[in-house]
Amino acid sequence: MSELYQEFIHRLEKSNDENRTKSTGKRHKKGFRTARENLNDLVDDNSFLEFGQFAVAAQRSRRDYDDLQEETNADGIITGFCSINSEIIGKDKSNAVAIIYDYSVLAGTQGYFHHQKLDRIIEKAKKFNLPVVIYTEGGGGRPGDVDVTTQVAGLHVPSFANWASLSGQSLKIAVNNGYCFAGNAALFGSSDFKIATKNSWIGMAGPAMIEGGGLGKFSPEEIGPIEEHKFNGVVDIVAEDEKEATFYAKKILSYFQGSFEDYKNNEQEILREIMPKDRRYSYEVREILEIIADKESFLEVKKEYGKSVITGFIRIEGHPIAIISSNCKHIGGAIDSEASDKVSDFFNLCSDKMIPVASFVDTPGFMVGPESEKEGAVRRMANLFKAGSMMKTPLAAIFLRKGYGLGAQALVGGSLHQPAYTAAWPTGEFGGMGLEGAVKLGFKKELDAISDEAEKHKLYEKLVTKMYDAGKAVEAASFLEIDAVIDPADTRKVLLKALHQV
Repeated sequence: MSELYQEFIHRLEKSNDENRTKSTGKRHKKGFRTARENLNDLVDDNSFLEFGQFAVAAQRSRRDYDDLQEETNADGIITGFCSINSEIIGKDKSNAVAIIYDYSVLAGTQGYFHHQKLDRIIEKAKKFNLPVVIYTEGGGGRPGDVDVTTQVAGLHVPSFANWASLSGQSLKIAVNNGYCFAGNAALFGSSDFKIATKNSWIGMAGPAMIEGGGLGKFSPEEIGPIEEHKFNGVVDIVAEDEKEATFYAKKILSYFQGSFEDYKNNEQEILREIMPKDRRYSYEVREILEIIADKESFLEVKKEYGKSVITGFIRIEGHPIAIISSNCKHIGGAIDSEASDKVSDFFNLCSDKMIPVASFVDTPGFMVGPESEKEGAVRRMANLFKAGSMMKTPLAAIFLRKGYGLGAQALVGGSLHQPAYTAAWPTGEFGGMGLEGAVKLGFKKELDAISDEAEKHKLYEKLVTKMYDAGKAVEAASFLEIDAVIDPADTRKVLLKALHQV
């Protein structure tokens, strides 16, 4: 080999984990993976085309250049084109961008050349409409890049605006493990899907910034632990470790890459007997979703946030479909403010990415009362109507049981005629409000006139039964409030036809 070629190979090798033994050892001692180990697990073999591998921190005036090559490799961020999931989705649909923060380089902080690399790859993702998977572990801005003399505060850095501008165009999936503070957290939080391991701490400021602002002294583990974020909606999926987080990133991406040719389905006849005989009993709707979906295709997001409504993805005959579903196991399936925000955001995302939505409804309506209003119910629930009315992607609705009031309308785009197709199982029931409440309110005078409690209860049950009979799914269909009542075993084919006719 020529001397120049040997020099080139030597410089390349400085990026390898095998040659960065000190930093690699530190990561493994913590039970964490290196940045390039995460990269290799994420992308298809031999598919990565790297940008800026030879970059180093802008600190040549204060540090030895050889030392910078060893210690600040790639300036702490690995970026490039790649393919992901080509084996299952096909080569033509697998093109993507990978961005991996390297915590072993100056704690994953964001420096001058680091931002240039980030901006360039974002520009390419936008130009070629490529999805992006980003690993965000890092401590935010870096004050030590002394080579930069053309700025004071460095606030003209366009990276954050560039990243946010991908919204509505390029899908952004963020993965975090470890500490993620300040600028890194801004990238994580403005992604479309946010996956974090159990060993994650995510905050808009790290310990130094908090202490510097006079707000007290905290350890990194006290700032934004995962146990808080899985309940407040910051994180969509909590993973055991980086390996599982990468698996979820690839699975989420696959729904937006297209259809599978190979799939296995469950026996659908069980759906005819799956609902409780007593309409007042709750049931596990996730079991229904698992049966309707292709095997192993159901993935839930934001499970612990806004728990009265489930959001996620399934496949039917290999076709990806986003789903929302009432969860009667939590507050009877009533839609509170958190659930409203959750579904609004999900509607907007699915509309932007043109992925069809199936809505499975069993709700008594919006959560009401003084406590609900304190949470801003009027504003947050009204936003759900706005999001549903503006959806550009096909929506189909299946009423499993209760479809009451404004809440039921909101879950199907704002009106029972807003979906491309609105159907109910035979167990469906409809009304302006819950039957029990409607009887108590509408027949208060008649009930109050009866002093004998047994007689009062008898009349009450009679009136509830009468209203239930009037609001049965077949009656709603006869008045054309819904399009059809279907055999539960036909749900898969009904959804597939409805969502792919428009």
